[in-house]
Amino acid sequence: MSREPLPPPLPPETRTVGQLVAETLKLYGNHFWLALAIGVGPALVGVLQAELDDWPRLVVVPTVGSLLWGGAYAVAAAVATGGKPTRTSFLLAVLLLLPFLLQRTFVLPGFDLPVLAVFALTGLAVPAAIAERLGLWAALRRGVQLARADYIHALGSLATLVIVIFLTGLVLFFLLQESGDSTIRVAAFLALLVLSPLFLLGAGLLYADQEARVRSRSAT
Repeated sequence: MSREPLPPPLPPETRTVGQLVAETLKLYGNHFWLALAIGVGPALVGVLQAELDDWPRLVVVPTVGSLLWGGAYAVAAAVATGGKPTRTSFLLAVLLLLPFLLQRTFVLPGFDLPVLAVFALTGLAVPAAIAERLGLWAALRRGVQLARADYIHALGSLATLVIVIFLTGLVLFFLLQESGDSTIRVAAFLALLVLSPLFLLGAGLLYADQEARVRSRSAT
């Protein structure tokens, strides 16, 4: 019994949230080992957050953590855009991911969505800096312009990626809840190692969607 071929993916300017997630998974699979390397930094941050006492954690996670997450995002954005990381993209990634690290460090209830909403508005500055070779302020302006081309798509795509990662991690937790603390810690490290690149690659790939939407509107 022959299977019907899958329909071709929509062009970036009309790509849906679901198709962005699917394209992110495809990109992940095409660069599997590099994707795992991207996840090393975020996974180490998770270890630091779990193992450090209060005051060292409050200092180390926002500082070292933002550097590790920022480096991971700069590399992921380069993979998604087909470019190379730049110092500007790294600096932007560190600054724009700092609110995430602060929110996770101080565990501020109800701030997850506002932090994600701000990142959806500004986070595309990182792939823009790589793809368009922009400076710091020009990349920030470009990131906001790209986000505003279809902000609902940008925020919805990032939120969907977060939900997919959260649900996958939750399943892993329930499977291992009867195990010892050491096993759960190893599982948490592996979960961040494998799952965090999904969010970062998706954020980088979102650049193509929003840039195509800007071009499409400019042409009409």
